[in-house]
Amino acid sequence: MGEPVLETARLILRPTQAEDFDAWAAMMTDPQATVFVGGLQSRSVAWRGFVGMAGAWAIQGFGMFSVIEKDSGRWVGRVGPWVPEGWPVTEVGWVLPRECWGRGYAMESAVAAIDWVFEHLGWTEVVHSIHPDNAASQAVARRLGSRIRGSGLLPEPMVPAEADFWRQTREEWFGGGRAQAVRSLRSRAC
Repeated sequence: MGEPVLETARLILRPTQAEDFDAWAAMMTDPQATVFVGGLQSRSVAWRGFVGMAGAWAIQGFGMFSVIEKDSGRWVGRVGPWVPEGWPVTEVGWVLPRECWGRGYAMESAVAAIDWVFEHLGWTEVVHSIHPDNAASQAVARRLGSRIRGSGLLPEPMVPAEADFWRQTREEWFGGGRAQAVRSLRSRAC
């Protein structure tokens, strides 16, 4: 099986590629974009995370997708499965540069990523680890049909490390969560 490439109406999701790094590094130097994902990173520290994501694809067979805007070819974030060593849950997460907030990209790409993890990785549950103060990500999780089902601490380098675990099982996703998410996408497109 080759590397997956997922497409939505406006986006392409694919594994990390070298040409994504400049946009990735720029996002990681934005204090607002990084407040809930470990904080600011220098370019050299961002590089380590970047190649770590590429390594996850090579070693685990999955990692967060680079999200590419179809119309422009521009990198607009990373979304998808993430389970590094010591991570407490089967995560589907998202991080987008501030200039891409409010466009529905997190929702649109998360729907595709969740479909993919259930269909291709065989996961029985997806979790979104969200800091209690991160209202924007909570809204995305809610529109995806996920609900808070616990909380805990995330391992380093996540600072702040406190997180609510927004969960949804495979059965919940295909039994109505996915349909709810798609309706939410359509209503935002109008």
